[in-house]
Amino acid sequence: MSTGPGSGVSELLLLGPGPSNPYPEASAGLARPVLGHLDPEFLDLYQAVGDQLRAVFRTANRLTLPVSGTGSSGMEACLVSLLEPGETAIVGVNGYFGERLCEVARRAGAEVVRVEGEWGRPLDPERLLEAQRANAGARLLAVVHAETSTGVRNEVAPLRALQDTDTLFVLDTVTSLGGIPVEVDIWGVDAAYSATQKCLGAVSGLAPITFSDRAVARMVGRSAERPICSFYLDVGLLEGYVYEPHRYHHTASSVLVSALHAGLGRLLDEGLPAVHDRHRRIGELLQSSLPALGFGLVAPDGHRLPQLTTARLPSGVDDAKTRRRLRDEYGIEVGGGLGPFAGQAWRIGLMGHNARQRSIATLLGALRSLLG
Repeated sequence: MSTGPGSGVSELLLLGPGPSNPYPEASAGLARPVLGHLDPEFLDLYQAVGDQLRAVFRTANRLTLPVSGTGSSGMEACLVSLLEPGETAIVGVNGYFGERLCEVARRAGAEVVRVEGEWGRPLDPERLLEAQRANAGARLLAVVHAETSTGVRNEVAPLRALQDTDTLFVLDTVTSLGGIPVEVDIWGVDAAYSATQKCLGAVSGLAPITFSDRAVARMVGRSAERPICSFYLDVGLLEGYVYEPHRYHHTASSVLVSALHAGLGRLLDEGLPAVHDRHRRIGELLQSSLPALGFGLVAPDGHRLPQLTTARLPSGVDDAKTRRRLRDEYGIEVGGGLGPFAGQAWRIGLMGHNARQRSIATLLGALRSLLG
């Protein structure tokens, strides 16, 4: 099978770390008529998406909306809106996206305190809390819930203890939201961000965020002499755009918001518990099947993401060559490893619409043919 130009293959099966193939409803949303960025119908749609995101984030936070941009824009929006130069940010680092949190905080002028963990192993939440006790004046503590580079789920519920401090709790839910339970209010999360092209089943280009009242108070109470360093990602300005009286900020894409609205509608119609269970069942099926093909699972049992599996390659398998054959001959994309796993492991995503039996059967059949 060829998937090059003119091959006639309409769609790759995207089983990497993202993007994933969207729900059909989300794809249909892209075909809706383009609306102006201050059109009343579009602004109503934007707020309807906020209601859907509250349901998925499991929060009552008023300030819940999609930022224009990919998941990294959500990360930057949270950090630059909450940090001032010279303030301390504590960051848990056990993978590539923990490293990115450090870099964004550093560029915002923060003093970064790193809490290091081994790639492929979960962080100990008590070590994060110890770091906060040693840096009681820290403005925020940030951690990745589902580390996309390793397939590890970090335990974050104990970090609710930060609510008894002046340190804000920032959570990366880029790969977790819609795939495994996320409980923003129960866990005491002050700011969370995600992305639309993974478990939410839409297309890339938007980054859902949510801010607690505590985070909003911090943002609006900033020193006037040190305004938020990004105009485009200033969450306060975004709030003024989305909510009445709707002050112009930027030209948001109505078709991306329409696609997200349709994808979230599909997810919520199925129901969060059923969606989480579907991801769990499909992920466990993949993970139970890979060892027979010579793959080794990286993340430990109990902290292994069902929606994103990092697996060491069988001995003698060429990473780039085999992934290219998988794409060109079978129309399937998987992701290569990052950091210490580069060239040594694959990242296989079963997210959103792709968390289904057909994806597993197609992938395993192709792998048996390629590796047999």
